Amino acid sequence: MNIPSVRQCLQIMTDEEMLPNIRAHSLMVARVAHLLFCELKKSPLQDIPLPSEELILSGALLHDIAKTPCLTKGCHHAKKGRDYCAQHGFEEVGEVVREHVWLFDFSPERYTSGHFFAKELVYYADKRVRHDTVVDLSARKEYILERYGNNDPERHRLIKENFDNCEQLETFLFAVLLVEANDIQALVEPHQLPGLE
Repeated sequence: MNIPSVRQCLQIMTDEEMLPNIRAHSLMVARVAHLLFCELKKSPLQDIPLPSEELILSGALLHDIAKTPCLTKGCHHAKKGRDYCAQHGFEEVGEVVREHVWLFDFSPERYTSGHFFAKELVYYADKRVRHDTVVDLSARKEYILERYGNNDPERHRLIKENFDNCEQLETFLFAVLLVEANDIQALVEPHQLPGLE
């Protein structure tokens, strides 16, 4: 696996002229996703398989790498971000980026056993962060409906379906953690990303 370090990801964000607000959002998503990884390591489940810490960090930091150009070009930023990562040799990171908006392999059977991939932690973390602030899923859903729903009933249906999946994922995830979903906002405040010391 070719995974860029935290510092390399930050340099990529600079090189690609990521807008400051998108950069701040990405940093907070990375902090939340990494916090979830750290909490998974503390899980009382025996032999819980852990996703790659490096893949979580780079996937979270780069999940919106294509958002800045897509704002003006009207492209699908998750797909364009996956393509960007693949072109730079970060195929595994690209797959996390591709699924940060919508999980293509939603797997309750796997989640029941406490097995979560990097993509699920990044997807969930992204849904918990509005701009650079941790919010609950209902607040984030309302923002997404207002910002991207375009008063289109079909778009509203898809957004609600996506958040229904995310709520299920949240239930599975916090069933194996020693903290509650409502604790994330307080826990993430002191949580810093590794590799920045």
